[in-house]
Amino acid sequence: MEHVEYAYTTGMDDAEVEERLQTAETGVLALSDTGEAYAIPLAHYYDGNGLYFRLGVTEGSTKQAFRETTETACYVLYGAEPTDDPRGLDSWSIIVRGQLHELPETEHERFDTAEINRHFSPIRVFDEAIEDTEISIVKLEIDTITGRHTPAH
Repeated sequence: MEHVEYAYTTGMDDAEVEERLQTAETGVLALSDTGEAYAIPLAHYYDGNGLYFRLGVTEGSTKQAFRETTETACYVLYGAEPTDDPRGLDSWSIIVRGQLHELPETEHERFDTAEINRHFSPIRVFDEAIEDTEISIVKLEIDTITGRHTPAH
């Protein structure tokens, strides 16, 4: 494949990763259950120690079933911006892996309605009735973070 174009990437330093985690608003959370994968787009909130997700859960929720069976979750954030370089885009990605834990009752006051609305975009509902949707705050206890980006030219 001698004519295929490649773009080199480099690792992001800790400051770059922190900045992207704090400024990017969404990513994709990948969950698993016995060899089957389920991925959902989500808004997140990063406080410097952990990633938090606000989930809308209904009875019989596929999202909830996969969350309960996932041992290690994977959250991917990514972006690309056009550049003056005719070869393409400046791109970046961050992969965060760890365990998901629903916040215990003792931490619920940290995320009252005002805080939820401040840190997360409006919750998306599809065919569910809003009164049937429970809000759950889940923390991703970070085990590993890998950040990569295309270097500036």
